[in-house]
Amino acid sequence: MNNRESQLVIVEKYEEFVNYIYPCIQNIARRHGIAKEEFLKIMFLQVELFYKAIKSDSKVRLYEADSNLATIRFYLRFFADKNRKLITQKQHQTASIKLAEVGKILGSIIKGK
Repeated sequence: MNNRESQLVIVEKYEEFVNYIYPCIQNIARRHGIAKEEFLKIMFLQVELFYKAIKSDSKVRLYEADSNLATIRFYLRFFADKNRKLITQKQHQTASIKLAEVGKILGSIIKGK
């Protein structure tokens, strides 16, 4: 897979993650609204970061996208924590696997630069 194909696949794989996790996050109770809202902002910002990185062909932008993925992983762990249980362990595991696929592709793009 060449770099251009990787860049297109990463957006498709991320979209799979978003389509999976969005309904789970929407089911979180309103009293956790601040965390839920922040997560959704960060989750949708990721799409913008991918496109900016693809268009600019900049390694710095790729690292920004990678950094934001780490933030998303933090929120997933926060939501799945045994003291909060805002999402189930199964949802956390599935979302993490989908996000790891995105991370692998991003890592290979970074190494290719």
